Amino acid sequence: MLNTTIQYLGHASLKIICPENKTILVDPWLTSNPMLPPNLKEQQADLILITHGHFDHMDLQALRELATQQPLIIANPVCKWYLIEHGIEAGLFVDINIGGTVTTSGVQVTMVQAHHISYIPVAGKGISYPHEASGFVITLSDGFTLYVAGDTGVFADMRTIGEVYHPQVAILPIGDIYTMGPREAAYAIKLLQVTHVIPYHYGTFPSLTGTPEELRNQCADMEGLQIHELRPGEMVSTLLLKL
Repeated sequence: MLNTTIQYLGHASLKIICPENKTILVDPWLTSNPMLPPNLKEQQADLILITHGHFDHMDLQALRELATQQPLIIANPVCKWYLIEHGIEAGLFVDINIGGTVTTSGVQVTMVQAHHISYIPVAGKGISYPHEASGFVITLSDGFTLYVAGDTGVFADMRTIGEVYHPQVAILPIGDIYTMGPREAAYAIKLLQVTHVIPYHYGTFPSLTGTPEELRNQCADMEGLQIHELRPGEMVSTLLLKL
């Protein structure tokens, strides 16, 4: 297996550097993310994945700046058309919907379902552009596969995601209130049958009370499970994982 690094940019933002040195950003919240280290606010991207349109996942200002680098962008159709209406070049988007798989730059990306009420807040209009959230299964050129759940509750079809795509690593929200908490994430791990988990979407705001420690407690009976608690800015290499 070749080397892939996964860097936690805080909250629900991720940076994945592929074996070919291509950079994938997932939900890059760079403008006002309180968890993002200041030295990481400037990013490069070859591919951007957007799970849904909430402000802490689809940062319009950051995407406008990143778009000058001509990255490809994968987002659901509602988010795609909102971004095009707000100045992002239409030619940057890769068409996809839930259940579909596209291949670009040696990376296979599958958009999978998530259970999360989603919308894009518009000044003066309140809640607008309602849409389904999604997660992503990312398969790299060497076969390494990771599942980024996005904002979601636990759902029974996570078993299907595990059985069809066989991710080696799952990146799961644990904050509770707006997503599943540690109890539900522990059950998701059983459904997915993964042995490596990176928790995210916790601790950013006081309402996000779930913690990696609580997740470990909920998973105490799962032999061989490794929970990789990353501080913002930290990264993990697939060469160091016991896959």
